[in-house]
Amino acid sequence: MSYFSILVLAFALSVDAGAVSFSYGIKYQNERMKNALLLGIYTGVFQGIMPVLGYFAATPVKNYIQPYSKVIIFTIFFYLGIKFISEAFQKDRQKELCISTKCLILIGIATSIDAFSAGITLLLSGNRIFKPALLISFITFVNAYTAFYIGGKIRHKTVKWPEVLAGVLLIMLGIKGLDIL
Repeated sequence: MSYFSILVLAFALSVDAGAVSFSYGIKYQNERMKNALLLGIYTGVFQGIMPVLGYFAATPVKNYIQPYSKVIIFTIFFYLGIKFISEAFQKDRQKELCISTKCLILIGIATSIDAFSAGITLLLSGNRIFKPALLISFITFVNAYTAFYIGGKIRHKTVKWPEVLAGVLLIMLGIKGLDIL
């Protein structure tokens, strides 16, 4: 997978963290710098850890699944893309928001589960994991931090297009993985 594709992947994976941070930006008007940093750090760290876990979890079975790698990569990205697009149109996904350490850890895990699968695709694509994981982590931090501030400025507006765009990008990466583009 090229670095451009990894950059696209990093952006697409960061959208969930951005959407959560956007929601928090709407709700939390106090201590904005602190809360934006906390959300960015927690989501960024977990988004960087999960692909590493996926990468190393799949390493023992790599030789068995390598012949099917193109189909596996396509299936994972296609599934994630459809999931992102469908979640963008689900009604009222709002839950009670909290910003304690426990909640931030749960947010970090919940927004980065998809990155576990991305680690598997990076392994099957023949990439090393640490630079892509750092890039994914950094882009997620920036996206979450920025989205928190945008949420505070655009209060009470529904924004679906980032999740739809992320879904389309993931589907395109899956198709590209089949070598038909």
